[in-house]
Amino acid sequence: QVQVVESGGGLVQPGGSLRLSCAASGFTFSWSAMSWYRQAPGKERELVARIDSAGSTNYADSVKGRFTISRDNTKKIVYLQMNSLKPEDTAMYHCNAYYTYYASVHNYWGQGTQVTVSS
Repeated sequence: QVQVVESGGGLVQPGGSLRLSCAASGFTFSWSAMSWYRQAPGKERELVARIDSAGSTNYADSVKGRFTISRDNTKKIVYLQMNSLKPEDTAMYHCNAYYTYYASVHNYWGQGTQVTVSS
């Protein structure tokens, strides 16, 4: 059974930090590109950060220098360290796992964890 479970969200003041975690099971984690997306009310979902199976990363311009994505293949967890948080970072954050195996595509989503940045 595939599971992708996010945690670590919450309410934080501007300038603060949070670390999100995404625990995965039921599929080949080490093969997967793992990503964090976010969606704010009334806005489209956007890619925040991605780390591929080799450990290469990319980030949305809006979070570069503030957020860091990392993965632990032994624990099957991907992290998103968020520093210098801004009110515009407020959104539901979702974890995504994606890999292909021959002709099959595997694309899994978690339920999300809410991040609210407010004073």
